[in-house]
Amino acid sequence: MRPMMPNVPPSPYNMGIILLKLRFRARWQRRDRCFRWVKLPRNLGGFCLILSAVFGMLMTSVSIKAGSALPSATREPKIKRSIPSPLPDHPGNIYLEGDLVRVALPESLPGGELKWRVCDDADQVLRQGVLPRDSDRGNSLGLGCLGIGWYRVDFLELDGTRVGWTPAAVLARLSAPVPQDSPVCVDSAAAWFARNDPLHQRRLANLAALAGVNWVRDRMRWGEMEPQNGTFATNTTYDSSAAIHHAAGLKVLQVFHDTPVWARQEGDGSGHFARDLRRVHRWAQTMASRFRGRVQAWEPWNEANVPSFGGHTVDEMCSWQKAAWLGFKAGDPRLIIGWNATAAVPTEEHATGIMANETHPYFDTYNFHTYDWPHSYLQLWPPAWTASGGRSIWITEADRGFHHDKRAPWFDLSPRGERLKAEYLAQEYASSLYAGADRHFHFILGHYHEPNGVQFGLLRLDLTPRPAYVALAAAGRFLAGARCLGRWRPAPDVNIVAFSAYPDGRRQDVLVMWAEKEVDWEGRGATRVSWPLPANYPVRQIYDYLGRKQSGLPPRELTSSPLWVLAPSGASSCLPLEHPDLPVAEPDRTGSTRPTVVLQALFPPSARVRVEDKPWSEGYAYRFRPGEPLDFQLCAYQFDGKPARGRVWIEQAPGGWTVEPVSWNFELSSMDRQVRSARFVTTGPKDGGITGGWIVLRGDFGRAGWPVIALRLVNASP
Repeated sequence: MRPMMPNVPPSPYNMGIILLKLRFRARWQRRDRCFRWVKLPRNLGGFCLILSAVFGMLMTSVSIKAGSALPSATREPKIKRSIPSPLPDHPGNIYLEGDLVRVALPESLPGGELKWRVCDDADQVLRQGVLPRDSDRGNSLGLGCLGIGWYRVDFLELDGTRVGWTPAAVLARLSAPVPQDSPVCVDSAAAWFARNDPLHQRRLANLAALAGVNWVRDRMRWGEMEPQNGTFATNTTYDSSAAIHHAAGLKVLQVFHDTPVWARQEGDGSGHFARDLRRVHRWAQTMASRFRGRVQAWEPWNEANVPSFGGHTVDEMCSWQKAAWLGFKAGDPRLIIGWNATAAVPTEEHATGIMANETHPYFDTYNFHTYDWPHSYLQLWPPAWTASGGRSIWITEADRGFHHDKRAPWFDLSPRGERLKAEYLAQEYASSLYAGADRHFHFILGHYHEPNGVQFGLLRLDLTPRPAYVALAAAGRFLAGARCLGRWRPAPDVNIVAFSAYPDGRRQDVLVMWAEKEVDWEGRGATRVSWPLPANYPVRQIYDYLGRKQSGLPPRELTSSPLWVLAPSGASSCLPLEHPDLPVAEPDRTGSTRPTVVLQALFPPSARVRVEDKPWSEGYAYRFRPGEPLDFQLCAYQFDGKPARGRVWIEQAPGGWTVEPVSWNFELSSMDRQVRSARFVTTGPKDGGITGGWIVLRGDFGRAGWPVIALRLVNASP
């Protein structure tokens, strides 16, 4: 049963906005592929404008604290940035076009005379020579100028036996600073990968900046920042990482997903939310103030819906989100606060929980993770769009795992795997932005492999590049400031995604083109089709998946290896582009009356049960057995500087349910928490007839708002 939206009257502020918007209607402009606002008749528009002004003035008498801000559109923060340059020591053997390339020699090379050769990603030998004996060779090898691309430098005995190798890369030199609204981002986790190592953090930040990314995602441990209640560490790895990335012209999205020992309830692990929401509110407020100007966005947890990060129910995630949002905004109202990002396949039930808990006013962006194939994004993401409530979508982790060769410490992919993974990058970014994402973070920049045998890193252990890192730089260059125009699929296996973007600082249309079947890694990389673009399409230049300029006329075939096609701005209007049929977000009826009172339900751990609403989805709910009571605690918090008095009652319950008591009274002081006992009872027969569903509790706390909590219960009977 889908929960009813609460019967809360629209706020005066929202009524003003609604009436103002009645003055306009949207008209789809085929030529520009965008919406234009067109005025309705003047008499109706003027009447609505007057009413909107009246309602707007009424709003000035309403005191709404959130950390005090009214809802507003998410604004991309602007930071100071310039065109990045490599560090003097060129970490990872990474250079820019036109540089003289010099690679660090592997430490394990034998001391005798060796041969060397430089190969490209297609294993073609480009140049070769002789490396002197150990006493005469130094610690690096000069290769001269190389074009944009990825290279493997082999070292061989005189009989041709390879005894070592190292990669190198040459990237395009950016012509303009990365646009402030560029969608290409990367998960870096530099504070962890380079723990307490500012030099290594600086290298990671520089390599991210050279690749043209806008945002990096970092990691933080609450327990390290606040090892004792109220005592905060100073000069941490998180402070240096934030400062270094900010200095490199990168925006930082920070995430945490641990609870300190002192904040846990007995029996809870570090991956479970603190039970007292005042703790996360205070911590969030402190962190927002401490990192003001250096961290521009926060996620209040990571993948809370999966067991490794707590296995929380959706109502727990919503209550946590509200408390954290109010804390962060109290510390820095300019911050972007994302939804505590979820993982696995999005579900309608999760979206229902977010809407029923009226959580939309408490996140600025809706964040989630995907490790599915790009061709499935459009099919799998509609529930996430519903959950977003019209907020901006951020994909803050994305990849498709590829198994490594099991050889420590590098855990590299096979040559074929490295190429397929690099070709995958353009497909991932293009498909995500077409499916509605505004920011997309690939997982992950540094060397990282998991016990299941999957290597995720774009860089190797010594920061040398995998081909996928060079492919990331191509995406950063060609999708700079990109806005998706649509997609054309002239044949089942053909993908052409069109963008308006600013490659090399110049506004152009950019097509990302590839041909691929909807298959797993084993079957990828073999598709070929005839060149699909019309002969009169004004191609300006074509680049391959690593960003190398292709000479001559368009190729005869399109393959699984993506191409970047640049054309004059507006050229793609001649293509029959389609747009995703995304669900229309339900209106946010809570509007600007964001309650500062937050409700929370605490159930015994035995009441929690895993639910799989779709294949490959993850979620939890509360289980009951017909005829048996289900006890829990109802908590109310006041996250404002003023006291609040109110009542909470059951607004909705499935048939056959009763609640004891029928309502609860609270009188809360500032930053207060009060707990009441509650019991759900089923009145139907024990042998069946009682189904699960949503129980919605509503509060009325006057100026402090109409808080709500919606709980999902499932029948655990055999």
